[in-house]
Amino acid sequence: MVVSSRFTGFASIFFTALLSISVLSSQQPVLELLEQDSVYQVLDAVNPTIPWRSFFPDDLCSSSPHGVVCDYFAEPTTNGTVLFQAETVHITELNFGYVSDSSPNPPCTPNSAISPLLFTSFKYLRKLFFYGCFTGTPVSFPENVPASFGSSLEELVFIENPSLVGSLGGIIGNFTNLRRLVLIGNGVYGTVPDKVGGLVGLEEVTLSRNKLSGGVSLSLAKLKKLRILDLSQNFFTGNVPEGLGNLSLLLKLDLSYNSFCGKIPESFGFLQSLEFLDLSFNRFGNFGVPLFLGQMSSLRRVFLSGNALGGQLPEIWENLKGILGIGFSGIGLVGTIPSSMGLHLKKLCYLGLDNNSLQGSVPEEFGVLDFLSEINLENNNLSGRVPFSSKFTSKVGAKLKLKGNPDLCIDDELTTNGILGQLKLCRAPDFPIAVLINGVSSSSTLFLSSLLLRFFGVLIVLAG
Repeated sequence: MVVSSRFTGFASIFFTALLSISVLSSQQPVLELLEQDSVYQVLDAVNPTIPWRSFFPDDLCSSSPHGVVCDYFAEPTTNGTVLFQAETVHITELNFGYVSDSSPNPPCTPNSAISPLLFTSFKYLRKLFFYGCFTGTPVSFPENVPASFGSSLEELVFIENPSLVGSLGGIIGNFTNLRRLVLIGNGVYGTVPDKVGGLVGLEEVTLSRNKLSGGVSLSLAKLKKLRILDLSQNFFTGNVPEGLGNLSLLLKLDLSYNSFCGKIPESFGFLQSLEFLDLSFNRFGNFGVPLFLGQMSSLRRVFLSGNALGGQLPEIWENLKGILGIGFSGIGLVGTIPSSMGLHLKKLCYLGLDNNSLQGSVPEEFGVLDFLSEINLENNNLSGRVPFSSKFTSKVGAKLKLKGNPDLCIDDELTTNGILGQLKLCRAPDFPIAVLINGVSSSSTLFLSSLLLRFFGVLIVLAG
C-alpha cells in the first residue's frame, strides 16, 4: 500500500511537470507572419527552384533552413494601462550560399537575386552573409536603401559574388554597430568613402579582390578597434597614409597586389601587435628593407616581394625570433645574406630571397633551422658550398630552390638528390705539401722570412 501511494505521488509529480512544459512551450513567441512572409520572399529570390513554404510551413524560428537564425527579445508593451516586458522573436541572421556540409546554407543559383524586402523587413538583423550566390546575372544593391536598415547589423559578408556590382559607398549605410565588413571577390568598385571612418566599432575591414581604386581614405585611421585590414588585389594607388600606424590593435595588414608607391610608412613600426604584414607587388620606392621591422616583435609573417626596394638585408633579426615566414623575392637586394638570420630565426618555416642580386655564401646557420619547410634562393649570385645535409634536403624536397646560382656547389653526399642535380660538385680543398728543411717546413721558412723582411723595412723607414 505504501509502495502504491509513492508511485501515485511520483506519477502525479511527473505529469504535472510534463503539463507545465507543454504549457510553457505553447506560450513561446512565434515569428510575426509579416516577417515570416518576408523570409519566404527573400529565399525565393535567392533560389526560386525550391518550394520553401512547403518544405518549411511552420514557424521559421522553430523549424527553418540552416542559416536562418532567430533570437528572443524583451520589448516593452502595454495591456490596457499596465506596462510590461513581452518576449518576442525575430530574425537575426540570414546566411545564403552552400559553404560546406557543416554549413549547408540555402543554396543559390546563377540567377539569384536580392529581394528589396531584405532591406526593409528585418529590424533586428545582425548578420547578412552571401557566398557564391551572384555569379551570372548582374545584381546590384538597391539605390534607395532605407536609412533604418542595418542599425543592428554587426556583420556584412559577401564572398565570391563576381556579379554583385555597385560602389562601396552605395553598399555601406548607417551601420553604426558594424564589427565586420567582408567583401571578397565581388564586383564592388569606386573608392573607400570617408564615411567608413564613422563606423568606429569595426574590427575587420576585408575588401580584397574587388575593383576598388583611388587612394586609401585617411578616415580608416579613426577605426581604433580595427584588428584586420585587407585591401589586397584591387587598383589602389598613391602613398599609404602614415595614420595607419595609429591602429595599435591591428593584427593583420594586407595591401598586396595594388599600385601603392612612395615609401613604406615609418609609422608601421608602431604596430606592436601586428602579426601579418603583406605589402608585396606594389610600387614602393628604392628605400631599402624598412629598419622599423626590427621593432615589431609580434611579427610572424612579412612579405615585401615585387617592390623595387633595393639595398642590403639589414641586421634587424634579433628581436624577431617568432618569425615564421619571410618573402623578399625580387626586391633588388644586393650584398650578402647575414648569418644572423639563421642565428635568431629558429622558428622560420618559409624564406624567399629569390630573384635578387645577393652574393657570397649561404650561411651555415641555415642548415640547422629545424622548422624550415621551404627556402627559395633561386636566381642570385650566391657561391660556395651548400650547407644543407642530406637529411635536410630530403625533408624539404622540391621546396629547396637553388638554381640560377652557377657558383654554388654541393658535397658528394648530395649528388644523389635529384633536386640539387643541377648544381656542380664542390672541389676538395688544395693543401700545399710542406717540404721539410732541417726539420722545418718550407712554408714555415717562407713565413718567417716574410716577417723578417717586414721588420727590417720598418727599421729602415724609422732610421730615414
